[in-house]
Amino acid sequence: MTETSAARVTVADIARVTGVSPATVSKVLNDRADVAPGTRALVKATVAEHGYVKETTRRTRPPVRRRPQRRALVDLVFNDAGSPWAAEMIRGVGAIAGDAAVSLVVSEVKPGGAGISTWLDGADDRSSIGAILAFSDLTPAGSQRAAALGTPTVLVDPVGDFDSHLPSFGAGNWGGGMAATSHLLELGHTRIGTITGPMRYLCSQARLAGHSTALARAGIEPDAALVRHGDFHYDSAVTAALSLLDLEQPPTAIFAANDEQALGVYAAARQRGLSVPEDLSVVGFDDVPMSQWVLPGLTTVRQPIREVAALAIRALLSVRDGGSLPEGRTELSTTLVVRDSTAAPRR
Repeated sequence: MTETSAARVTVADIARVTGVSPATVSKVLNDRADVAPGTRALVKATVAEHGYVKETTRRTRPPVRRRPQRRALVDLVFNDAGSPWAAEMIRGVGAIAGDAAVSLVVSEVKPGGAGISTWLDGADDRSSIGAILAFSDLTPAGSQRAAALGTPTVLVDPVGDFDSHLPSFGAGNWGGGMAATSHLLELGHTRIGTITGPMRYLCSQARLAGHSTALARAGIEPDAALVRHGDFHYDSAVTAALSLLDLEQPPTAIFAANDEQALGVYAAARQRGLSVPEDLSVVGFDDVPMSQWVLPGLTTVRQPIREVAALAIRALLSVRDGGSLPEGRTELSTTLVVRDSTAAPRR
């Protein structure tokens, strides 16, 4: 190489003198590790001898416009994303996600093994920081698959048995069912009907068990004729409540396993010309916003839905920040909220 000013020495010049490729010279100049020691020494000696100055220091390049980094995602998966309960879950998760600069993706997976299995197949491809499965009906095999995902996964009110593979969050459903029925007993009701949720759901089983325990403690034998099995939806609750009200000895009060079903009881009472609470007392479960808006205001068991949602997403954010998921089941207490839909029975 002929003598020239440092400003005119190029990577190609160094490559020509040393007999290596320009790419290898560039690797040495950028301190890349994948160059043989002898070659590295030769290139560095040649650079020192000829006074090469790296291009980036010899002229100013225009700034590179970087794309904004994609925000992290959390998956929130429901069997029924349209219920009032789901709306409260979305608000609870969304509030924490927003503060943490995390985007929320809501999916609805219809009940049945095929739906959740399909979702699990694509879970890792979503690149989310974690997933919250609400009312999921995972099989034991599905639970193991979910636990093995690269995506941290937690459950909220799982349908099947609480599983050691995944942490779960929820409310004290047994205590809530007992509190609802105990309130009616204290008012003087002894013939109390109930409309359950789907009995494959653990929360439905627990609420019915709490109801039965309250009756038993009051010395009242639970009567299967006063139990109707619902699906947590309004229409089925209307049908179930009409069936109870048409009994030869109808109940003077009905405990519905969620607020949407309680509103169905209101509708059935109107159809039979009954007033709430003068002729029929009604108690719901959840305390979603509509329970305060209806007339009369609904007495209900407040389930801390948003607080449960916050626990679930904070568990995932903890993993993102280097922590680990909790183990087992975490439950928050329920609270009876007394409004105007309950009163002492007419004598």
